[in-house]
Amino acid sequence: MNGKAIRLDRIWNKETKRMVIVPMDHGAGEGPMPGLINLAESMNAVARGGANAVIGHVGLALHAHRKSGPDIGLILHLSVSTRVNAVDKNDKVLVNTVENALKIGADGVSVHINIGSLTESDQLRDLGEVSLKCMEWGVPLLAMMYPRGSGLTAPEKSADMVALSARVGAELGVDIVKTYYTGDPDSFRKVTEGCMVPVVIAGGSKLSDEETLQMVWGSLQGGGAGVSIGRNAFQHESPERLVSAIASLVHGNATVEQAKKILTAHIFGK
Repeated sequence: MNGKAIRLDRIWNKETKRMVIVPMDHGAGEGPMPGLINLAESMNAVARGGANAVIGHVGLALHAHRKSGPDIGLILHLSVSTRVNAVDKNDKVLVNTVENALKIGADGVSVHINIGSLTESDQLRDLGEVSLKCMEWGVPLLAMMYPRGSGLTAPEKSADMVALSARVGAELGVDIVKTYYTGDPDSFRKVTEGCMVPVVIAGGSKLSDEETLQMVWGSLQGGGAGVSIGRNAFQHESPERLVSAIASLVHGNATVEQAKKILTAHIFGK
């Protein structure tokens, strides 16, 4: 398991065990989209801003990662579905392996699981198999654990549903859980306290800068370990500044007002 420890230090801050991750896997499910037309350019921008790692499919690994610009950790995403899935948009299937992630040079892998979906059992079986492979090869595993689907017994962003989803990931051996922010620090603390591994929040739909920074700050107050924010980062008018502002919250314990100054400074980093 020492391999996991070594590789985890490439995708989080080894001192704080917190992380700023930018997922860029959207192209496989939604096609070309603003912010991800030029993967290398976008990845370099978030790397300059201080992101610890990016998440992407083979396309990111082969055509963008470490081709130029600052170094940044790579998490290979193993599962996918597209927005035109006619049967169940919450279904996720494995399209890659832990062994291939190692061949490509990834520092970790991720899978997407929708708790409460019609194919939950299949997705959980896949998660268990990937988790065992990650233990065998010493590869960090991030699981996107979302309550989504017709089986939910409460709203998908309720503390009960999010806490259940996060705990399932921890119980099956994942190293990092990515899930929804529940809206306030107190309710989110129910999620983090009930999960034995670090929990990072998803960015969700497009938000204002103020909303993004407040959400990040609130999650940290609730025991969160950082963020995995996609559209709100790579579609920002200045991904570098936005990621730097988020990193000041996650790694520097800045206030929201201090983080906002990074976005409004006339000279980046001043």
